[in-house]
Amino acid sequence: MLIAWLIVLPLAWATLAWVAGARRGAALALCGVLAQTLLALALAREVATHGPVAHAVGGWGAPLGIDLRADGLSALLIVLTQVVTLPLVLYTRAWLDAQGRDGAILWPLLGLLLAALHALFLSTDLFNLYVTLELLGLSAVALVASGGERAQLAAALRYLLASLVASGCYLLGVAIVYGVHGTVSLATLSAVLPAEPVTPTLLAGALMLIGLMIKTALFPFHAWLPAAHGSAAAPVSALLSALVVKASFYVILRLRLTVYTSWAEQLDWLPALLGGAAIVYGSWQALRAERLKMLIAYSTVAQLGYLFLLFPLLGVGQPALLAGALQIFAHALAKAAMFAAAGIALLATGRDSVAGLASLAGAVPLTWFAFGLAGMSLMGLPPSGGFLAKWLLIDAAILRGQWLMIVLVVASGLLAAAYVFRILSRAFRDAGRERAATLRRVPRSMEWVAFALAAASVLVGIEAGAIAELLGARGAP
Repeated sequence: MLIAWLIVLPLAWATLAWVAGARRGAALALCGVLAQTLLALALAREVATHGPVAHAVGGWGAPLGIDLRADGLSALLIVLTQVVTLPLVLYTRAWLDAQGRDGAILWPLLGLLLAALHALFLSTDLFNLYVTLELLGLSAVALVASGGERAQLAAALRYLLASLVASGCYLLGVAIVYGVHGTVSLATLSAVLPAEPVTPTLLAGALMLIGLMIKTALFPFHAWLPAAHGSAAAPVSALLSALVVKASFYVILRLRLTVYTSWAEQLDWLPALLGGAAIVYGSWQALRAERLKMLIAYSTVAQLGYLFLLFPLLGVGQPALLAGALQIFAHALAKAAMFAAAGIALLATGRDSVAGLASLAGAVPLTWFAFGLAGMSLMGLPPSGGFLAKWLLIDAAILRGQWLMIVLVVASGLLAAAYVFRILSRAFRDAGRERAATLRRVPRSMEWVAFALAAASVLVGIEAGAIAELLGARGAP
């Protein structure tokens, strides 16, 4: 029943938050996310101890009903969802108070988004993955638009259009798979697919991959992301960058590990090639960005590219998968910390500008210490989680003879250092007492949340053993 409650609970408190209003909604969200965190940890312990856990919804399993299943990979991502969301709920409450907003619509949308994330990580068939992707996308679009500003509405519309195109591609692929094989179950498909590639199934896989790459914002399908993440409210940007784009990547990885296991080996270079291009392009745009949040958004485009370098290395086995899991964890926590720091900078200065960061390090020192810690993880400096992820990625690349990938990983770390130090150098620049006097006071709790998230992105490297142990409980498809 742990699995079912992870979906039911956020739906329940989201409904109550809508009825109760903004103030009570914030308390409900905090209590709900805290309870979900305990459930997620209990599920992870059960999976690590006893192996994958399954649940038939309503007592009716597949093929007539819906099966939910948690293995090491899905349990890890559910835990990550809670680890990121819990501090962001505290941050959001302080951010709303500082902005003078009530956030009445924000809390119900957060609950819907979390329910969609949990359901997606637990789904075991292609159609339920489609449904949860749709719920997730619509919740995310609504969160982007929730601020009501013109730029946010325009970004939300662009996000919605991209999401609809992606969903159409994915659903068409699912329809082809069902028409050819008569099932959408991941476990059944992995057993019935013929040894040799079949053209309709390859076409279906290509359509689903394109749709999922659009949702993950992999270059060159990334155009919607900078505007959405750069224009949304700071807590929303943190959630989108840390969690939402990881969900569609999870689906790609799950399909690769369960359905398209041997067929995809010949095509793994394609997402890796696009991932390499994303690293270079995203880093270059981050170096040129004039807005702080836009810089962080383009950094997300670049860092997502690392995940797609994983596919040609999956033949190495567990080390490659661990590298991907650590990269997901480290990036999610670091990027949530960076957007939290950007929200603090916006509150203090009243504008989202790299040039306007002068003297901020003296006014909110803990914030920029947090930004620096998060930057360590993006750059891949020890002992951060980002360092261990990149180290394992390089080690797997050596085993596979992918020397160009090694050069790319090292070079991308230097590019990340360039745009991170660009921000830090601005923040530590002294603009005089007059400038310092114009800065607004920021709630201290917001700074501590940013620091906690950044510190967690570093500590991930220290807790890699626990992540590897849980990941080993992935089990059979």
